[in-house]
This record gives sequence, structure tokens and C-alpha cells, in this order.
Amino acid sequence: MPPLRIATRKSPLALWQAHHVAGLLRARAPGTEVTLVELTTEGDRVLDSPLSQIGGKGLFIKEIEAALLDGRADLAVHSLKDVTSVFPPGLVLAAVPEREDPRDAWVSPRGLAFGGIPAGGRVGTSSLRRACQLRALRPDVEVVPLRGNVGTRLRKTEELGLAGSILALAGLRRLGLEGRITELLPPEVMLPAVGQGALALECPGESAHRPLVQSLEHPPTRVPIDAERAFLETLEGGCTVPLAAHAILQGQELWVRGLVGAPDGSAVVRAERRGPASRAAALGRELAEELLRRGARAILDAHAGARPGV
Repeated sequence: MPPLRIATRKSPLALWQAHHVAGLLRARAPGTEVTLVELTTEGDRVLDSPLSQIGGKGLFIKEIEAALLDGRADLAVHSLKDVTSVFPPGLVLAAVPEREDPRDAWVSPRGLAFGGIPAGGRVGTSSLRRACQLRALRPDVEVVPLRGNVGTRLRKTEELGLAGSILALAGLRRLGLEGRITELLPPEVMLPAVGQGALALECPGESAHRPLVQSLEHPPTRVPIDAERAFLETLEGGCTVPLAAHAILQGQELWVRGLVGAPDGSAVVRAERRGPASRAAALGRELAEELLRRGARAILDAHAGARPGV
């Protein structure tokens, strides 16, 4: 097997994820040389503007995908929630390893409970999804934009004197920062992003390494991910409109919850679906279509400027 080069961002979390996957691959194929190709993406360089204003979360993966297409790398490791709904021609989602806990976490330097944020309290997040749900719950709270890697956001939370910030549990756990968590937020309070907690292993469809990469596939993770990504693709969602979806595999049944909201939290449409796990993608599409019928279409049109392709 030729050497396998993994393209990754340079952030501490991205490097942890890439090293983690490299270790799994070396264990599967001990004779294969695995190295990292560290890249800086547009999303890493532009930190003074919200993602929704500069092109969305795809800015974290475009340059990494370019490295796959021009032969500088053989495999990319992404946070799956950063991956757009459609892959460039020639690239495939080769595997989804076992998912970490997808919940969001509340981090308060002062130890404030999430339900105890005072009126007018300032909460940090760069996520439209989190801001929408927070504003719907607490219109009296001020949302403070917080870009940067996990460590930067934790530092800014303290330096700015915020009541706290909301981050993904998976990232905190992977970086050994779980001790900073004040409270875990259940999906009923803060519905996770599509793919949150999961990794995406992307490679060229004709890659000689594809069979090795596919050996890291975790079917009990892929089934819920298929539903969530079908939901995303149906809504053509990115970073311009708050949306969320979370699927749970319960035996042979899948439970999928989703929402679409206005950025200011003034309108949030929610729905859920249950059905056979064998219909994962169909359940995700049907859930998205139900939300569109119940008011999500108007939200998407008003705030994204484009009609979903359903």
C-alpha cells in the first residue's frame, strides 16, 4: 500500500481528529505509512466576520478538498457538521467512524446554570443554530459572536466577562477539556447540528486507499447520519439559516428530530419522525418536507434568499 497522506486543518481539534484517524488506520494496516498534510483554510484565516456573511461552513473544507483533487493528499478528516450536503465530483464520503456524544455543552466561568442566566446576560456563540434556539428560549439574553478554535472561545468567554458560552461537547471531550463544562444541554433544549460529534472521512472515489478507509465505517453511526444529511440536503441548508437535526437509532427504529428557525429566534418550526432504520434517508427528507409545509419554507425564503429544492 502506498503512503497515505491525510489533509487536515491546523487547529488543535482538527489535528486531534486527524491523528486519531491516523492511529486507527495504522492499527488496521500496520505496514502503511500515514502522514499529515496540515492546511490553513479560509474559515481559519477570516475570524472577524460571521461565517454566514463570508460563505458558510464550507470555507473550512474547500481548500482541503482541493488538496484531494490535485493529488497533494489522499484522505481528508473533517468534523462532519462542517461538510456541505453535496461533494465535489470525484470525491466521496468513504467512511463515518463511531460518533462522539453530539450534545452541546454550556461553559460558564462563573458556574452559572444554563437556566440561571440573568436577564441581559451575555452568552457567546458563533453558531446561528445555537443563537436561534437560545433567543427563542431567552429573548432577554444578549448573544455575543465568538469565532476561533475551542481554546480561543473559552479564553474569550472569560476575558469578555460573559455569563458563559455554548460549545460542542465532542470537541471539549476530544481536547481533554470536559472539566470546563458547567452543564450538558439535552437535545430538547439545544438540538444539535447535522452530523455533530461525528467525523467525515473523504477521499477520491477511485483511491487505492478507499477499502482501508471504509474499514473504519461504523454502521450504527452512519444510519442516523444518513437521515440527518438527507434532511440538510432537502433544505439546502448551510450557515445562512439556523437549522438542526438529530437522529437516534433505537434498535431497528430511527427517531429523527429537526428544526428550522429565524436567526433572531422569533420563529422556530419543529417536527419529528419515527420509522424503520432502513428508511433513514427517506425519513430525513420527509421530516424536512414536513417542516417546509409547516412554515420553514417562508423562513428559508425570507432569510436565505433561495427556495429549497424539494
